[in-house]
Amino acid sequence: MKKVVVLDYGSGNLRSVERAVARVGADVEVTADPHAAVEADGLVVPGVGAFAACMDGLRAVEGPRIIGKRLAGGRPVLGICVGMQILFDRGVEHGQDSAGCAEWPGTVEQLQAPVLPHMGWNTVEAPTGTVLFDGIADERFYFVHSYGVRDFPLGRDGTGPLKPPAVTWAEHGDRFVAAVENGALSATQFHPEKSGDAGAALLTNWLATLA
Repeated sequence: MKKVVVLDYGSGNLRSVERAVARVGADVEVTADPHAAVEADGLVVPGVGAFAACMDGLRAVEGPRIIGKRLAGGRPVLGICVGMQILFDRGVEHGQDSAGCAEWPGTVEQLQAPVLPHMGWNTVEAPTGTVLFDGIADERFYFVHSYGVRDFPLGRDGTGPLKPPAVTWAEHGDRFVAAVENGALSATQFHPEKSGDAGAALLTNWLATLA
């Protein structure tokens, strides 16, 4: 049984994420302990609310250092919702420009859509060879957000020695990043823990990547 830590940095939704990951067969602990977070087989970084507030909470528990240390050792990390957004360079929300973890280039900004928040079930456009969406690329997933990443330039030119990230897209009046798979680092804008059987299948696929 794989050991998974759900990082507790003051953001909500921890218990529902804990239950969802445990349901697919992991031994789950919710903690802010840096040693446990670094040493676990997998780390889940959830997040709800404002980008800046999540970053403040993350910094308070050394979250950026924990994430960086895990990735340096090729140890899997899964970000969820705002836990995905904080992995990008910056977030612009209510006129406040905040620095993120900068694992990926890009800006989190308000979606250009007639109705916000984007709340409810939506299909996604998954790339060929996806691991997270294996067998579930045609399913719907549950989103709750008003902000997202509308451009993902990393690897777009096809050059460089590293395999470019696999980016999944969705639309809600605007096209935005729904998920990213980039080596040990994966993330979803939607909530797999609220996405029923499809979300459970995605978490099962992620769990299978843990060494």
